[in-house]
Formats: sequence, structure tokens, C-alpha cells
Amino acid sequence: MKKVFSVFVLLVLCTTTVVSQRSKDVIIEIDGEPVYASEFTRVYLKNLDLVQEESQKDVDGYLDLFIDYKLKIAEARAQGLDQEQAYVSEFQKYRNQLSRNYLYEDKLTADMAREAYERSKEEIDASHILIMAGYEALPQDTLKAYNKIKSIREKALKGEDFATLAKKYSEEPNANQSAGRLGYFTAFSMVYPFETEAYNTPVGEVSDIVRSSFGYHIIKVHDRRERLPKILVSHIMISDKKGARNFDPKERANEILTMLKQGRSFEELAKEYSDDEASGRQGGTLAPFTKGQLRSSEFEDAAYNLTKVGELSEPIKTAFGWHIIRLDEVFEEETFEEQKEFLEKRASQGDRAKIIATTINNKIKEKYGFKPNPDYFDYFENYVADSALARKWTRSPIPASEDKTLFTIGDKKVAYSDFADYLQDRQKSIPAQRDKKSFILRAYDEFETNEVREYFRERLEKENEEYAGVLHEYRDGLLIFEVMEHNIWSKAKTDSLGLEAYYQKHKQNYRWKKRVDADVYSANSQEIAQRVQLMLREGKDPEEIRSELNPPYTVNVMVTQGVFEVDQSVLPDALELKTGVSKIYPRNNSYTIVNIKNVLPEGIKELQDARGAIVNDFQNQLEKDWMKSLHEKYDVKVNQRTLKRLKRTLE
Repeated sequence: MKKVFSVFVLLVLCTTTVVSQRSKDVIIEIDGEPVYASEFTRVYLKNLDLVQEESQKDVDGYLDLFIDYKLKIAEARAQGLDQEQAYVSEFQKYRNQLSRNYLYEDKLTADMAREAYERSKEEIDASHILIMAGYEALPQDTLKAYNKIKSIREKALKGEDFATLAKKYSEEPNANQSAGRLGYFTAFSMVYPFETEAYNTPVGEVSDIVRSSFGYHIIKVHDRRERLPKILVSHIMISDKKGARNFDPKERANEILTMLKQGRSFEELAKEYSDDEASGRQGGTLAPFTKGQLRSSEFEDAAYNLTKVGELSEPIKTAFGWHIIRLDEVFEEETFEEQKEFLEKRASQGDRAKIIATTINNKIKEKYGFKPNPDYFDYFENYVADSALARKWTRSPIPASEDKTLFTIGDKKVAYSDFADYLQDRQKSIPAQRDKKSFILRAYDEFETNEVREYFRERLEKENEEYAGVLHEYRDGLLIFEVMEHNIWSKAKTDSLGLEAYYQKHKQNYRWKKRVDADVYSANSQEIAQRVQLMLREGKDPEEIRSELNPPYTVNVMVTQGVFEVDQSVLPDALELKTGVSKIYPRNNSYTIVNIKNVLPEGIKELQDARGAIVNDFQNQLEKDWMKSLHEKYDVKVNQRTLKRLKRTLE
């Protein structure tokens, strides 16, 4: 349910079509609170393709969905969920990020994209030493971390072994084993400040100190090389994370490799045996990649060790299981123009976005007008006591006659008293300053930046209809997530008695199809299949059959044992359901024989056997009952005149 909801919200946010309506047109009222036709129209047009039931695709049908949506929002506010700190923080974070997107200029983004393209032609092999101090760290902790990395750098510059220093001092997880070694990386592989310092450091040298969201780093560059080309591969994966299985994953991978060498189709074996279902359906094909893009260096290394198209790897082990890899294609390097759209999208995210954002303050000031008061410092130098350096200052009220304008941004005037409030609060966390002047100047720079950015956000919501709509929908989307979590999802997870009662009432809905307890044999030739059939009739067990028919380094037959529903892919189509040895079924260039030990009738599943489906249905029932109570709790009135006008416009 959560995943479906998240996809729904993302799809809502990714669409930008807007149809204007007069703001005074009210479509519904909920306990007297108006909801405007413009909002309904925007949401209706964005989400129409997501609605599955035809009856809900017209305006009347969708209005019912919209009313339910707004009732959830009303209930979330009634429960105070919009005041919870987690919600407020998450919304502010999104609002800040979204507003920055509206200030990125094409040239700045293009410059960042071009820089990334040029860097991506080369890979850097480096090690680093990290002393942790996130941006949220206390000032004293930040200073301590900086001094520590500074002393380590001095040791490295004097010739002490970098790997030894990394093992001894680095706070990166597992640094005592990795010695800080990162291997080869390229653009977008690391956070931007780290990447920039690495590319600016010559081979064999130690970098300057660089700050990232993780803390302070120094980097030693070991080598630079031309980046390897992008490649296309296919793979067959045998997972070792599926719990108890009746075969060894490594052995199964070796069996499949042998069958491939005997001429079996890679695509057909991937579809039949690969535990990577997404690629398996495509015959094992993965998306093109280059070094550093996958989550498995072992897989990348094995793939790049293949030199000829069609060449197969030996089974290799990764964190996901055992893989057989086939090289399908080696691509030529793309030009900047071919990659431009992708690079500009990447350049407008993450740390690069922050670099672009640092140029924004002056643009805001130029757009709206900014007028500072140069006399503010003299006033505050006398107003702020020295105790602020010890973080013990308590401000006194500023008389109205002295409460001048600190600065003006657009039509907003920021007063001395606003800055005084900030100073009193900020003294508790601002990095230690050597004197009162430094304290005031640093705090002013922060305060001015905060106020200028906040003014821009406020104006943007009033001036930009697209931004306002997206922000409004995200605000409501967060609230709906919170109210559903509090009232439905968490309850369905924790209410074991309610779940049991629901199951008992509806257990006829959760039924096994007819099943067989069977051993399924897949042979690579009809002759082998006939021998399997004969051996089964003689009473041979699976291990005896495999031992006799699979001589060393050869796989003629594979065995899968278990209880299977009749429509599972492991069983051949139209399998005759009776105990004993089946006939031979040709399928996918192989031959299948099934030894049915027992035929199990249809029946009701136990709760644990169908728990996922039962919990999902229980959630749906809880939501249905909850929505009924909301309709009873809130007074909903539909403005029929506005509704008629919308129908003429939208239908």
C-alpha cells in the first residue's frame, strides 16, 4: 500500500499541466472551509490517466475520489499531524529544494554539465581519510574534527604512509581494513566537493582539506586513466538469499554454465532459472553501464574482464548471489550533445545544485530590490553584551524609537528586533568567535541569507502558479501519508486480533489451487528424458538420477523438488494430475518429466500462508470503514453551479 501511494504522489508531482479557474469558484465546502475549482481541475487533469475504474473518470465520479482526498486532509489537520515536527521538517526541506529549482539558470546548469562530461572521460584511483563532522554537527565538534584532519594531513605531507594513517585515524566504516582505498571513480560517483578536490589533485600528491556532508577529508590520488567504455551484458543470477533451497546456488550456476557450453540458449535459461526476475524476463539483458555505476564491483570487474562479444564468465559471487555473465556489446563514447539532457539533469541535483544555489542571493536581490542599513553594526556592537561569546546573553527589548529597518527586500522590511531575536538564539550554536565583532558579522550574513531566501519562497508561491500547485500537492501528499500511517497502515500491522477476525470472516477468499508434491526433471534431450522416465519407474531417487546422467563437467538433467500449484511455471502446461511418473513434455528446447508423489486438493490457506494478501485486504477494509466515519463526521457541500460549469469545461 505504501509503495502504491508513493508512486501515486510522485506521478502527481511530475505533471505540470494547469487549467486556470477563477479563484472565487468554490467546488465544495468541508465544514464551511472552501475548496476551489482550480485545485479540483488541476488534480483531475493530472490524475485522470491513473484512475482505473471507468465510472470514476467523469467529473462526477472523480469528484467522489476528490472529496475522500480532502476529507483525509481535513482529518489529518484535526489530528494535529500538520504540526508534528517530522512533518514540518520534511515539508520545509522539500519547499527549500523545490524553490531552488526555480532559480537555476540554463548557463549555470550547462557549465556544470560540461564540467561533468569532461571529468567523466577520466577515472581517478584514490584513497581518503575521513574525520566525521556533518553539517549539523555542533561548532566545537566541527572545529575538533578540522584540527584533527589538519594534523593528519601534516603527517602525510611529511611522508608518513597514507594507508597506515588511514587505518589508524580514518573514521570511515571499515577503514582499518580498506586503508581508505576507494578504487577508480569518475564524475557523479562521489559527492561534488570530494570529486572536485580529487580531480584537482595531481597523481601522487595529497589534497587540501575538503568538507563534505560526511565531514572533513584528505585525498591521495594514486592514478588517473581513461574511462572504460560503456558495455551491455546479460546475466543469469542464482540467489543465495532465498532461504532453504534443495540445491546449492553455486552448483546450480555451474550446471547452467555447462548447459550453455553445450549449446543451450542463454535467453531461455535466463527466463527459466534466473532469480533476477526483471532481467530474466528479458532473457537476462541488463541496462548498459560503465565502471562505478553498479552496486557490485565484483560484477563490474567480471564483466569488464570479458573481451569478446558472446564470451561467458565463470560463475562469480556477489552480495546478490552467483552470476554467469555474457558480454553483448561494447559502446562507443557518446558526445556531449548526446548526453547533455542526462548530464544537465544530474547537474541540477545533489551537491552540484548547492553550488549553483550559492550564486542565487544576488539574483534575488537584483530581482526584487535590496536596501541594507550600513549603520546597523554600530548599534549592535553596543547592544550585544560580551556574554554572547559565552552563549549567555539575554537580549533586552529594543525601544520602538530605535527599532529601525535592518534591510529591505522587495516590499518586506526586516527590523533590528528581528535580528536581535536571531542573535539571541544563534549564540547558542554559532561556532566560537574570537570577538564580538566576528560574532555579529557572521550572524548577520546568515540572517540576511535566510531572510532573502525566505522572501523569494514566499513570492514564488504567489507569483508562480505551477510552483504553488506542486507545493500545495506535496503538502497534502505528506499529510495523507501521515494520516494513513496513523489510522490504517500501522493499525493493520499491529492489530493481530483484528487481522485474525478479518481472516476468519473472509478466509474463503484465500484458497490454494490444486497442487502437486513433485520432483520436476528438465532434460536437454529426448533421449535423456526417456532414461529419466525409465529410472523413475525403477524407483531411483533424484540424487541417483543426477549422479548417473550428469557425468563430470556435464549437465544433462536438472531437478527441482517441492510443492507447486498447477499453474506455476516450473510445471509443464496441461500436466496430467495423477500420482506417478508423467509423460515427457517438450518445452523451451528441453524435455520435462514430473514425478508426482501426491496430488493436493484445493483448500483454504492458513493465515500465515496468505498473510500479505490478507493484510492488504484488511487495510482496504479499515480504510473503507474509516472513510465512512469521516463522511459522517464532516459536513460536505457541493456547489452545483460550479460543478455544472466544470462539466461543460472538462467533458
